[in-house]
Amino acid sequence: MYRTLVGVGMFCGLLIAIVFQGTLPVIERNRAEALERAVFAVLPAASQRTTYALTPEGEFVSDTDAVGQRVHAGFDSDGRLIGVAIEASGMGYADTITVLYGYAPEQEAIVGIRVLTSKETPGLGDKIEKDAVFLENFVALDVRLDPSGETLQHRIVTVKRGQKTQPWQIDGITGATISAKAIGEILATSSERWVPIINEQLEQLVAGESDDES
Repeated sequence: MYRTLVGVGMFCGLLIAIVFQGTLPVIERNRAEALERAVFAVLPAASQRTTYALTPEGEFVSDTDAVGQRVHAGFDSDGRLIGVAIEASGMGYADTITVLYGYAPEQEAIVGIRVLTSKETPGLGDKIEKDAVFLENFVALDVRLDPSGETLQHRIVTVKRGQKTQPWQIDGITGATISAKAIGEILATSSERWVPIINEQLEQLVAGESDDES
Protein backbone atom coordinates (compact mmCIF):
# COMPACT_ATOMS: atom_id res chain seq x y z
CA MET A 1 0.00 0.00 0.00
CA TYR A 2 2.86 2.36 0.84
CA ARG A 3 4.53 1.76 -2.53
CA THR A 4 1.18 2.29 -4.26
CA LEU A 5 0.62 5.62 -2.54
CA VAL A 6 4.15 6.77 -3.34
CA GLY A 7 3.72 5.70 -6.96
CA VAL A 8 0.39 7.51 -7.31
CA GLY A 9 1.91 10.63 -5.72
CA MET A 10 4.88 10.60 -8.07
CA PHE A 11 2.61 10.07 -11.10
CA CYS A 12 0.35 12.97 -10.07
CA GLY A 13 3.36 15.23 -9.49
CA LEU A 14 4.77 14.33 -12.91
CA LEU A 15 1.39 14.95 -14.55
CA ILE A 16 1.09 18.38 -12.92
CA ALA A 17 4.60 19.30 -14.07
CA ILE A 18 3.84 18.22 -17.65
CA VAL A 19 0.58 20.19 -17.74
CA PHE A 20 2.30 23.27 -16.28
CA GLN A 21 5.09 23.14 -18.84
CA GLY A 22 2.61 22.59 -21.63
CA THR A 23 0.43 25.56 -20.69
CA LEU A 24 3.26 27.92 -19.71
CA PRO A 25 3.72 29.40 -23.22
CA VAL A 26 -0.01 30.15 -23.42
CA ILE A 27 0.01 31.75 -19.96
CA GLU A 28 3.01 33.88 -20.85
CA ARG A 29 1.44 34.95 -24.14
CA ASN A 30 -1.82 35.90 -22.45
CA ARG A 31 0.09 37.82 -19.79
CA ALA A 32 2.04 39.73 -22.44
CA GLU A 33 -1.15 40.57 -24.35
CA ALA A 34 -2.84 41.79 -21.15
CA LEU A 35 0.15 43.98 -20.36
CA GLU A 36 0.10 45.37 -23.91
CA ARG A 37 -3.56 46.36 -23.55
CA ALA A 38 -2.91 47.88 -20.14
CA VAL A 39 -0.05 50.07 -21.43
CA PHE A 40 -2.29 51.70 -24.03
CA ALA A 41 -5.15 51.95 -21.51
CA VAL A 42 -3.06 54.03 -19.08
CA LEU A 43 -1.49 56.05 -21.91
CA PRO A 44 -4.56 56.48 -24.15
CA ALA A 45 -2.90 59.00 -26.46
CA ALA A 46 -0.10 56.56 -27.31
CA SER A 47 -0.15 54.34 -30.38
CA GLN A 48 3.33 52.77 -30.09
CA ARG A 49 5.60 51.75 -27.26
CA THR A 50 9.15 50.84 -26.36
CA THR A 51 10.06 48.78 -23.29
CA TYR A 52 13.10 49.96 -21.35
CA ALA A 53 15.07 48.30 -18.55
CA LEU A 54 16.61 50.39 -15.81
CA THR A 55 20.15 49.08 -15.47
CA PRO A 56 22.05 48.90 -12.14
CA GLU A 57 23.98 51.94 -13.40
CA GLY A 58 20.72 53.94 -13.44
CA GLU A 59 20.29 54.21 -17.21
CA PHE A 60 17.41 53.15 -19.46
CA VAL A 61 18.24 50.68 -22.22
CA SER A 62 15.88 49.13 -24.76
CA ASP A 63 17.93 45.91 -25.03
CA THR A 64 15.46 43.07 -24.40
CA ASP A 65 18.20 41.02 -22.69
CA ALA A 66 19.14 43.78 -20.26
CA VAL A 67 18.73 43.10 -16.56
CA GLY A 68 16.58 45.57 -14.61
CA GLN A 69 13.03 46.61 -13.80
CA ARG A 70 11.10 47.49 -16.92
CA VAL A 71 8.96 50.47 -17.85
CA HIS A 72 7.07 51.13 -21.09
CA ALA A 73 7.45 54.43 -22.95
CA GLY A 74 4.41 55.33 -25.07
CA PHE A 75 4.68 57.40 -28.25
CA ASP A 76 2.13 58.94 -30.60
CA SER A 77 2.06 58.29 -34.36
CA ASP A 78 4.68 61.03 -34.87
CA GLY A 79 7.10 59.43 -32.42
CA ARG A 80 6.52 62.01 -29.69
CA LEU A 81 6.81 60.72 -26.13
CA ILE A 82 3.38 60.65 -24.49
CA GLY A 83 4.30 59.10 -21.17
CA VAL A 84 5.69 56.10 -19.34
CA ALA A 85 3.73 53.12 -18.03
CA ILE A 86 5.06 51.77 -14.74
CA GLU A 87 4.16 48.60 -12.85
CA ALA A 88 3.87 48.79 -9.06
CA SER A 89 2.49 46.62 -6.27
CA GLY A 90 1.69 46.66 -2.58
CA MET A 91 -0.43 45.00 0.08
CA GLY A 92 -4.19 45.51 -0.11
CA TYR A 93 -6.94 44.28 2.22
CA ALA A 94 -6.82 40.63 1.10
CA ASP A 95 -3.57 40.20 -0.79
CA THR A 96 -1.03 41.98 -2.97
CA ILE A 97 -2.44 44.45 -5.51
CA THR A 98 -0.47 45.03 -8.71
CA VAL A 99 -1.22 48.02 -10.90
CA LEU A 100 0.09 49.66 -14.05
CA TYR A 101 -0.06 53.45 -14.12
CA GLY A 102 0.76 56.04 -16.73
CA TYR A 103 3.00 59.02 -15.95
CA ALA A 104 3.02 62.00 -18.33
CA PRO A 105 6.14 64.17 -17.84
CA GLU A 106 4.69 67.19 -19.67
CA GLN A 107 1.65 67.22 -17.38
CA GLU A 108 3.69 66.19 -14.33
CA ALA A 109 0.83 63.86 -13.50
CA ILE A 110 -0.39 60.30 -13.38
CA VAL A 111 -2.87 60.07 -16.26
CA GLY A 112 -4.24 56.54 -16.01
CA ILE A 113 -4.27 53.38 -13.95
CA ARG A 114 -5.15 49.74 -14.56
CA VAL A 115 -5.33 47.02 -11.89
CA LEU A 116 -3.38 43.99 -13.15
CA THR A 117 -3.93 41.61 -10.23
CA SER A 118 -6.16 41.90 -7.17
CA LYS A 119 -8.00 39.61 -4.75
CA GLU A 120 -9.91 42.38 -3.00
CA THR A 121 -13.41 41.65 -1.67
CA PRO A 122 -16.02 41.43 -4.48
CA GLY A 123 -18.53 44.27 -4.23
CA LEU A 124 -16.29 46.33 -1.93
CA GLY A 125 -12.54 46.23 -2.47
CA ASP A 126 -12.88 45.51 -6.17
CA LYS A 127 -14.36 49.00 -6.56
CA ILE A 128 -10.78 50.16 -7.10
CA GLU A 129 -11.26 48.71 -10.59
CA LYS A 130 -14.85 49.81 -11.23
CA ASP A 131 -15.81 52.92 -9.27
CA ALA A 132 -16.03 55.78 -11.79
CA VAL A 133 -15.48 58.54 -9.21
CA PHE A 134 -12.42 56.76 -7.85
CA LEU A 135 -10.95 56.23 -11.31
CA GLU A 136 -11.39 59.95 -12.07
CA ASN A 137 -8.58 60.55 -9.57
CA PHE A 138 -6.12 59.22 -12.10
CA VAL A 139 -6.94 61.44 -15.04
CA ALA A 140 -4.50 64.07 -13.74
CA LEU A 141 -3.06 63.13 -10.34
CA ASP A 142 -0.34 65.64 -9.47
CA VAL A 143 3.16 64.17 -9.04
CA ARG A 144 5.25 67.25 -9.83
CA LEU A 145 8.78 67.39 -8.47
CA ASP A 146 10.02 69.95 -5.98
CA PRO A 147 12.66 72.51 -7.12
CA SER A 148 15.50 70.07 -6.33
CA GLY A 149 14.09 67.56 -8.81
CA GLU A 150 14.87 64.76 -6.37
CA THR A 151 11.50 64.21 -4.69
CA LEU A 152 7.81 64.96 -5.15
CA GLN A 153 6.59 68.36 -4.11
CA HIS A 154 3.58 66.71 -2.48
CA ARG A 155 3.24 63.03 -1.58
CA ILE A 156 0.13 61.30 -2.89
CA VAL A 157 -2.42 60.72 -0.13
CA THR A 158 -5.89 59.14 -0.03
CA VAL A 159 -8.64 61.12 1.72
CA LYS A 160 -12.25 60.31 2.60
CA ARG A 161 -14.77 60.45 -0.23
CA GLY A 162 -15.78 64.05 -0.90
CA GLN A 163 -12.86 65.61 1.01
CA LYS A 164 -10.40 65.97 -1.87
CA THR A 165 -9.19 69.57 -2.16
CA GLN A 166 -5.74 69.18 -3.76
CA PRO A 167 -4.63 67.66 -7.09
CA TRP A 168 -2.26 65.23 -5.35
CA GLN A 169 -5.05 63.78 -3.19
CA ILE A 170 -7.06 60.67 -4.05
CA ASP A 171 -10.79 60.75 -3.36
CA GLY A 172 -11.36 57.45 -1.52
CA ILE A 173 -14.13 54.86 -1.68
CA THR A 174 -16.76 54.61 1.03
CA GLY A 175 -16.85 51.02 2.32
CA ALA A 176 -13.50 50.13 0.73
CA THR A 177 -11.20 52.41 2.68
CA ILE A 178 -8.33 49.96 3.03
CA SER A 179 -8.24 49.07 -0.67
CA ALA A 180 -8.41 52.73 -1.73
CA LYS A 181 -5.63 53.68 0.71
CA ALA A 182 -3.57 50.77 -0.59
CA ILE A 183 -3.76 52.19 -4.12
CA GLY A 184 -2.69 55.59 -2.80
CA GLU A 185 0.28 54.11 -0.95
CA ILE A 186 1.33 52.01 -3.95
CA LEU A 187 1.30 55.06 -6.23
CA ALA A 188 2.97 57.30 -3.64
CA THR A 189 5.85 54.90 -3.05
CA SER A 190 6.33 54.06 -6.72
CA SER A 191 6.10 57.64 -8.04
CA GLU A 192 8.54 58.88 -5.39
CA ARG A 193 11.06 56.49 -6.84
CA TRP A 194 10.29 56.61 -10.57
CA VAL A 195 9.35 60.23 -11.32
CA PRO A 196 12.82 61.63 -10.45
CA ILE A 197 14.52 58.84 -12.41
CA ILE A 198 12.35 59.34 -15.50
CA ASN A 199 12.85 63.09 -15.49
CA GLU A 200 16.60 62.68 -15.08
CA GLN A 201 16.67 60.28 -18.06
CA LEU A 202 13.96 62.10 -20.04
CA GLU A 203 16.18 63.08 -22.97
CA GLN A 204 17.13 59.48 -23.49
CA LEU A 205 13.48 58.39 -23.51
CA VAL A 206 12.44 61.24 -25.83
CA ALA A 207 15.19 60.31 -28.27
CA GLY A 208 14.33 56.61 -28.12
CA GLU A 209 12.86 54.88 -31.14
CA SER A 210 9.43 53.40 -30.59
CA ASP A 211 8.61 49.81 -31.51
CA ASP A 212 6.20 49.22 -34.35
CA GLU A 213 3.35 48.13 -32.04
CA SER A 214 -0.23 49.35 -31.81
